[in-house]
Amino acid sequence: MSAIDVRAVARPVDPVTRGDASAGALGVLSGGSSKIQGHHRERLAVVYVRQSSPHQVLAHRESAALQYALAHRAVHLGWSEERVLVIDEDQGHSAAATEDRLGFQRLLAEVGLNHVGLILGIEMSRLARSNKDWHQLLELCALFRSLLADQDGLYDPGDYNDRLLLGLKGTMSEAELHILQARMEQGRRNKAQRGELFSSVPMGYVLQPSGSVALDPDEQAQTVVHLFFDKFEELGTVMAVFRYMLRHGIRMPRRSHFGPNKGQLEWRPPRSSTLLKMLKNPIYAGAYAYGRAPTDLRRKIPGRPGTGRITVPIEQWHVLHKDRLPAYITWEQYLANQRRLTQNAARFDTLGAVREGPSLLGGLVFCGHCGYRMNVQYSGRSGRARYGCQSWYKEGRRGSCQNLAGEVLEAFVTGQVLQALEPAAVELSLQAAEDIQRDRERLHKHWQHGLERARYEAERAKRQYDAVEPENRLVARELERRWEQSLLDERQLQEEYARHRNEHPYTLTESDRRTIASLSSEVPALWNAPSTTAADRETIIRHLVERVVVQAQGKTEVIDVTIHWQGGFVSQHEVLRSVAKYEQLHNYESLKQRIVELRRAGWTAVQIAESLNQEGFRTPQRGKTYTGVTMRTFLSRSGLSGPHPGAKTHGDRLGPNEYWLSDMAEKLSMPLSTLNGWRRRGWIHARQVGARRWWVGWADRKELDRLRKLRASWSGLANVAYPAELTTPGARGDTWPDSPPPRTNRLTGTRGRAVTKGAV
Repeated sequence: MSAIDVRAVARPVDPVTRGDASAGALGVLSGGSSKIQGHHRERLAVVYVRQSSPHQVLAHRESAALQYALAHRAVHLGWSEERVLVIDEDQGHSAAATEDRLGFQRLLAEVGLNHVGLILGIEMSRLARSNKDWHQLLELCALFRSLLADQDGLYDPGDYNDRLLLGLKGTMSEAELHILQARMEQGRRNKAQRGELFSSVPMGYVLQPSGSVALDPDEQAQTVVHLFFDKFEELGTVMAVFRYMLRHGIRMPRRSHFGPNKGQLEWRPPRSSTLLKMLKNPIYAGAYAYGRAPTDLRRKIPGRPGTGRITVPIEQWHVLHKDRLPAYITWEQYLANQRRLTQNAARFDTLGAVREGPSLLGGLVFCGHCGYRMNVQYSGRSGRARYGCQSWYKEGRRGSCQNLAGEVLEAFVTGQVLQALEPAAVELSLQAAEDIQRDRERLHKHWQHGLERARYEAERAKRQYDAVEPENRLVARELERRWEQSLLDERQLQEEYARHRNEHPYTLTESDRRTIASLSSEVPALWNAPSTTAADRETIIRHLVERVVVQAQGKTEVIDVTIHWQGGFVSQHEVLRSVAKYEQLHNYESLKQRIVELRRAGWTAVQIAESLNQEGFRTPQRGKTYTGVTMRTFLSRSGLSGPHPGAKTHGDRLGPNEYWLSDMAEKLSMPLSTLNGWRRRGWIHARQVGARRWWVGWADRKELDRLRKLRASWSGLANVAYPAELTTPGARGDTWPDSPPPRTNRLTGTRGRAVTKGAV
């Protein structure tokens, strides 16, 4: 109710005519008139009028009349009528706080501007019930020498005795508010303990005049609520059910709690927030609950009464009575829905909802080293999924347990799932046909209810039109328009239902059943069909697999995979992935020894490759085999391709402790490409020999030890900082042999040094 409406209701009695009647109650004000000085009468006399609730404004007219009569008492104390200001903007507001009391804020502003000489109120609790607000007013009144008056007397806040009495009145007013609130809260809790406290009921229920709760008598309203809970159990997320309802034009039943349409059934489009509230409300499981969302004063926003509410677990609810109300679902199903909502949250410790991304195992993969759930990451260019352990981030430690490519893992788990589904192909086809048939029956039932309601509205409009007198054309024209509109709505609904029936027949045809059976019998084809989305595949996997625990064997290509199936069965497997280097292969030493044996026996690269493939040796790249090209590359990087080509013509030019770079790589048991990278960084002594500019490196025993230590700590990452003692070449005392002149850079035109001495 607005301030204008309040004044219209609360001012039916003239303050002047009430002067004599209120003189007895307020006559004590005259006794303190000696405190009123001339400077007080030069300023305004403010009458503050307030009642705590709209109900008091409407029902307690005498209280409002007494407060408005204070304006007449101000005139008796020496103020002219035009110098009396009535502030009644706070009618219908509680005095517990000042955030929504514009009248009290206006009063403080007038006092602060030195415009007020006297403030009148029927009692001090009308001004404020909070000591903070009350003493703020007293401080301002004492500073600007304003007086306060109620039905007990006149007070000067600047006087010690009056200030002491006013402080006591404010304390009593605040204590009275606490007592009233505690009494009301105890009454609410007592009624809640009996399961009888209801302010309103959600959709699907009605609150009867006796105070009891019953299911909505409208059959269609009940059907829609049942449909919502069934679809959530089937689809698993609120947004999936929300999209389903929008796609099929299903509206939600709602009965207004206020306004002219109070109690009438209205059909409104679904909202995701409303559907989420329905899932969290225990009344749908037949349980009465009180105290599910208490108010946290620290989170309350001033001026917004509904803020500050927090959700607490079931164990902290004040009242919970199961099987007290009519139910749409069981209590076990309600708890299952809460667990699913929790798991749908996008957090590191939850499964998460099914996403539209290409990953199929999101939320299911766990690290076998630390036990944490592994996150899904996508590469920027290819968009391929990777599963990474983020325990280092959660526990605050350095390093990551493992990071795996998703393609290999998903392909393996998919194969296991399809293999598990194959024996149940016939049963799946029958179940799919039954699910489709049941869903169509529910949709057609919903359409039938809508048509029945439209026919009723049309017949009702016709009866209303027939009941009016023909001569009363003012009413007859409006009823005729309503009748025509209801007939038009019924016809439009019939046309929409006909289109829906053509697209989705009530029963499955034989062709539909054969299609379902053929697709179900070929599960892999159905899995890879273009119509099957990644979300569909992920949903199927979640129905069968509870979790997938992966543990890589170091940096090798072998991954131990443990699949925990729904129902408790556990299967263990070994999966091979691609790695970057031959050295990461778990049998690298055996592979290298076998290649050395075949090489010394005089076998060619092609022959060695064929032999390795037959013996079951694997390449670092999953799915590839050894070829002559890959074998020659391996022999070259490993220093097994024979003597260096420059050994015959320039071997005599090598000094003490000098090696061809390929020979040095073999001596250090490392790839030639890595050693070349160190050479470019200036981490080794190197020079070029001959017209072909072959690289020669120098390393004595101390340098070889340093390079081996550097090799042991080498990670291959460009942004890793290594100790200076490992990357700085030691000094050599001899001089460099002759080297060819440095080459000219064709891009910059500058001449670079051909010999690197020391670190760059």
